[in-house]
Amino acid sequence: MTIKTLAGASACALALWTAGCGGKILYPQYYALDIPPAPSPAIADARLPATLAVRRFETPQYLRQGRVVYRRTPAEIGFYDYHRWAADPAVTVTTAMIDSLRSSRLFSFVKPYDGEGRQEYLMSGRLERLEEIDYGGSVRVQAKLSAELVNLETGATVWTGDADETLGVEARDVNSVVVEMSHAVQKGVDRLAASLNQQLPAK
Repeated sequence: MTIKTLAGASACALALWTAGCGGKILYPQYYALDIPPAPSPAIADARLPATLAVRRFETPQYLRQGRVVYRRTPAEIGFYDYHRWAADPAVTVTTAMIDSLRSSRLFSFVKPYDGEGRQEYLMSGRLERLEEIDYGGSVRVQAKLSAELVNLETGATVWTGDADETLGVEARDVNSVVVEMSHAVQKGVDRLAASLNQQLPAK
């Protein structure tokens, strides 16, 4: 039985019980990705004496609904009715990426893109998937990210990377799903930062 099935059965049982007690209203539960801060950057010169701005990561439309997503088949997208995001996952991913890049000391200065100021490099990214997977056996989560780096002085794309992380979920509850989503996102951010570290040329 999948987490979604268990949650649905529990919701039905609770609805029947509350109906006999005055029809109490069910309230949503809210979750946020928990990404630990990256280690403090080492005291060393940056590889590139340049400023990097990071755009807010984009997401597909279905991930902007504010509800935790699950898939019962590769083509079927479902949404939990009472399990929602308290913070936009795309914002959390963007913050984690900035934090990781600051820690890596690849650039002299890393900041969120605000359309102002002058920066030599611009990173754009996309949170392509963040969902519970309920098909193919055990319950899992998937976090898929991609990003690219553009040299604003030349207009050239100097790096592209992607990360696709799938992790198992042991406990059958939504909180455990979100915990593993946090781990998957962290692994994806770390993989993107490592790829950039390997491919970024010295100035």
